[in-house]
Amino acid sequence: MTDIAVIIVNYGTPKLALEAVGSVLTREHGGRSVEVHLVDNASPGGDAAVIQSELEARGWTDRIVFHAESENHGFGRGNNLVLKELAAREDPPHYVLLLNPDGSLENETIAVLAEFMDAHPEAGAAGAEIRKPGEEMPVTAAFRFPSMTSVAVQAVNFGPLSRAFAGSRVALKPTAEAEEVGWVAGAAVMARLKAWQEVGFFDPTYFLYYEETDLMLQTKRAGWETWYVPDAKAGHFEGQATGVKSGERTRKRHPAYLYESWRHYFSKNHGRAYALVTAILWLLCGMIGTVIARLRGRTPAMQLNFVGDITGKVIWPLLTGR
Repeated sequence: MTDIAVIIVNYGTPKLALEAVGSVLTREHGGRSVEVHLVDNASPGGDAAVIQSELEARGWTDRIVFHAESENHGFGRGNNLVLKELAAREDPPHYVLLLNPDGSLENETIAVLAEFMDAHPEAGAAGAEIRKPGEEMPVTAAFRFPSMTSVAVQAVNFGPLSRAFAGSRVALKPTAEAEEVGWVAGAAVMARLKAWQEVGFFDPTYFLYYEETDLMLQTKRAGWETWYVPDAKAGHFEGQATGVKSGERTRKRHPAYLYESWRHYFSKNHGRAYALVTAILWLLCGMIGTVIARLRGRTPAMQLNFVGDITGKVIWPLLTGR
C-alpha cells in the first residue's frame, strides 16, 4: 500500500518539473511509502517527449507514473485526473501532496507534514513554508479567505487604509509556529485524500487561480481544518509556468482566466449579487488607488487594462448572467 502520493502537474517547465521530481526521490520521507505522479498538461514544445526521455535516462521510469495528456486541463483538473484515480483504488493512499512543477522539497517536507496530519486528525490539509531560491525570508503561503472588504482595501492600496483594515488582509505573515489558517498555497500542500474526496476534489470550472482557495473553503465548510506548518520547507520559482507573480512592480495585463476564476469563486461561494457588488467596488477602488498612486508619484498597483478587463470579464457577465 502507498502511504502518500505526490502529484506534479507540468506546463512548459520540463526541466524544473524533473528537478521537483528529483527533490522527492532523494528524500527518506520518514520511511513512508511514497509514489510520484507527473502530469504533462499538453505542454508546447514537446515537453512530454523531453520528460519521457529524461525519465528513461535517469532510470526513473519504474519510480514515476507519467501522465502525458493531449489537452491542457489547467491546475485543478490536471490534479483531479490523478486524485480521482487514487480515490478509485481498493486501498487508496491516506495522503496526497501537491507540488508545483517549479517547486522543490527543501527538507523532509513529506514526513513533517504527514506527522503533523497524523497528530491532527481534524486537519484536512497542511501547507509548507515556502522560500524563493537563494532567499532567507519565507514568502506568504498562508491566507484568509477573500472578502468584499479585502478586495476593496487591496485595490485602493493605501497604507493607512490597509492598516485600518489589517484584520481583513488576505495574505498572512509567515509564522515560526504552526497555525490554523483559511487556506494555504497550492505550491506545496498535503491533503487527507478522504477530506478532498468528500467535497469532490477541485471544481473543474476553474482553469487556473482560486481553485485551491475554493477547495479549502469547501473542506472547511465540511468540517475540516487547514494548517500552515513552517517546519516543512519547500522552494518555489514563482510564476515560471504562469508568468504571473505576486508583488511584481512591473505592470502587466492579467490573463482572462484569472478574472473568470475570480468571478466564479465569488458568485459560487457568496452569491451573484455579492459578487457583483464586490466587482464594482474592485473597479471603483482600483480607480481611486490609481489616482492616489499618481498623486504620490508612484506606479499604480492595478494591472494593465484593468478597467476594460474587469468590466468585460467580471461585471458584465454578472449583470447579464452569461
